[in-house]
Amino acid sequence: MNIFRLAGDMTHLASVLVLLLKIHTIKSCAGVSLKTQELYALVFACRYLDIFTYYVSLYNTIMKLIFLGSSFSIVWYMRYHKVVRRSYDKDQDTFRHYFLVLPCLLLALLINEKFTFKEVMWTFSLYLEAVAILPQLVLLQRTRNIDNLTGQYVFLLGAYRALYILNWIYRYFTEPHFVHWITWISGLVQTLLYADFFYYYFQSWKNNKKLHLPA
Repeated sequence: MNIFRLAGDMTHLASVLVLLLKIHTIKSCAGVSLKTQELYALVFACRYLDIFTYYVSLYNTIMKLIFLGSSFSIVWYMRYHKVVRRSYDKDQDTFRHYFLVLPCLLLALLINEKFTFKEVMWTFSLYLEAVAILPQLVLLQRTRNIDNLTGQYVFLLGAYRALYILNWIYRYFTEPHFVHWITWISGLVQTLLYADFFYYYFQSWKNNKKLHLPA
């Protein structure tokens, strides 16, 4: 554990809390992509298959439970809550997210560190997480009118991965034999997908204007 890893985890946790705050207090999921939330639920389900069989630390187990529970609860709220689901913009959230799942699975079967079920599923979760934000970014471009909580949620998600890259750089120079190309490349791709959003987010913050993304 180092400061970059801890900051990344706390930023990731903050992004989930911001989204849950929006859903629970405002009873709205406007501007939030259900497709992205379903992909994240799949990511965590595949990544944490070892949650009850491989113990690292209490901190690690708690974080796994939080991300698993929150991801599935968000999907449930958006699909089935009688008030929240009314604010879901199904007509705009049309990204065919299932087209992302199969290529990521095939890539995980071909390129992995060890050809076992858990390792392939873990690798699949890395590849899928790298592109899971795409439906959300497309939805924001279509709706253009982005509320503060949704903007903060997406920004924190991107910041979490950027902090993890700093964590990997730090560990590369401080830990012997710390080389994980699959994790690094997936994380870099994921961070690059946020580049356009980061630009417009900082422009809106700098000029004290509402966040808008170009169509």
